[in-house]
Amino acid sequence: MSSVKRQKQRKVLLMGKSGAGKSSMRSIVFSNYVAKDVRRLAATIDVEHSNIKFMGNLTLNLWDCGGQDGFVENYLTHQRSHVFSSVAVLIFVFDIESREPHTDVVNYSNIIRALQEWSPSAKVFCLIHKMDLVQASRRAQTFEERTEYIRSASEGFRDTVEFYPTSIWDQSLYKAWTQVIYFLIPNASTIENLLEMLAEVIDARELILYERTTCLMVTHVTRGVEASNPYIDRFERISSILKTHKQSLAKHTGIPAGSANFAELQIKTGRFMFFITRLTENTNLAVTIPPSEHVFNAARVNIALARPRFADLDIGNRKRPVDADS
Repeated sequence: MSSVKRQKQRKVLLMGKSGAGKSSMRSIVFSNYVAKDVRRLAATIDVEHSNIKFMGNLTLNLWDCGGQDGFVENYLTHQRSHVFSSVAVLIFVFDIESREPHTDVVNYSNIIRALQEWSPSAKVFCLIHKMDLVQASRRAQTFEERTEYIRSASEGFRDTVEFYPTSIWDQSLYKAWTQVIYFLIPNASTIENLLEMLAEVIDARELILYERTTCLMVTHVTRGVEASNPYIDRFERISSILKTHKQSLAKHTGIPAGSANFAELQIKTGRFMFFITRLTENTNLAVTIPPSEHVFNAARVNIALARPRFADLDIGNRKRPVDADS
């Protein structure tokens, strides 16, 4: 029982130099802030703990660690075992505009050594943040150069660390955090298998599963012609649109942004049909299908019939007994 409980609560460290943008991205993703409002956030003092419910009963035990030198020194010495033990994920945020990139990488390397000592099986994500401040023509090269430099300091995580360019002003933030969440969800492959079966039944070109509160993508299934869709950032763009819609609902209704949800959105064109609907208590499903009214109506009916199967997969839901005949 205790091992199941541990699996449902995952410790996530959010670290990086003071002013790198850690608390800003956390507030946008999990507290429904808009980018222009994060300027009023104060610097993090020591460690701010947040227990964030995701997909039902999965709790992200998020440690937002202040990046001032004194705090970092304390994490690495007096609080070393407390901070770095039982970590599932380390998210390290680098400010691309930092005036001391070498010092930032040295601090990162020290943190990596502590993580390797106390949580060697942890996953490391490095976010190269504030990329909007880099000239568009230089972004790809700047990102590549910085990631190689950081990778060389990643010790035992060198082959597994993942890098993402991010900015609070576009959907890149959602792409990075989607990868983090996907790693933390214990039954993601089972959900994908069920989505593939559903896509086959309803003749869907694409199914995208979103967590309702954060609007982050959980996973997706893409089939047929949709695999050549040139808009490779469409998943994050939809996340951003859903988040903006929640904020607009909250503004005009007085409902907290975290609780503002809609029943269904539909788009019908001569080339495709698209709708987003509630799948379970914790998820929304975005569906792209061929432009056919009967396919559209059949898809909505079949999704309604599939809801109990997906509800069983929501983390924390008690499994129903399996019938002998099934």
